[in-house]
Parts: sequence; structure tokens; C-alpha cells
Amino acid sequence: MRLRTFLAAGFLALGATAALAGASSSQLEAYQPDPSLRTAPTSELETRVRRACAVVQARMQNTAETSFERPCGCYARTTLRALDASEIAAYRTTGYFNDSARAKALGAIDSCKLQRPV
Repeated sequence: MRLRTFLAAGFLALGATAALAGASSSQLEAYQPDPSLRTAPTSELETRVRRACAVVQARMQNTAETSFERPCGCYARTTLRALDASEIAAYRTTGYFNDSARAKALGAIDSCKLQRPV
């Protein structure tokens, strides 16, 4: 239940462009990604992932989003660099990480010293 709350908050705060490592694909099937995601440059994808991270972390830890600029920047860079072309294509299509990308994103959460979504 807590995970759904955080996911919903993240999606709403980002105009439905969040990419969260802790999300289950089955929970996100009805989600409609921003159409501009398909053609967005990688730098824009990184910005969206960083923003989603900051929103979720701030809500989980009950603190300001700005306090997560550096660790969420680490998370976004590390995650996107780890994804292969098919995982990035899946993210562009769905707006969330598929199972193989999610495993890489969870590793990035740990290496960037962020709290994992429950």
C-alpha cells in the first residue's frame, strides 16, 4: 500500500513521467506515458528520472526534494548508463523501468545511498 502511495505521488508530481526502480510492472500497466518521452534526448530522460527520484525520496523521508539533488543525480546517471538500448526503448514506450532495468536501478539506489521504495 505504501509503495502505491509513493508511486501515485511521484507520477502526479511529475506529470506522469516517473521512472521508479521499486515499482512493479503489473501495478503500472494502466499508466499512460508522456508522448514526448519517445523522442526526448537522453539528458531529458535523466532529468525526469532525477526528478522522480527526488519526489519519492522526499516523501519517503519527509524532507525537502532539494536535499536529494546530488544523490538523485547520481541515481539517474548511474541507472541510465547501466541500461542497454532495449531497456531504454522500453522506458521510452512505457514510462517506467522494465524488470531487467529495475534490477539495475535498484543497484543504483544502493550505490548512491538512497532509501529503497518499500
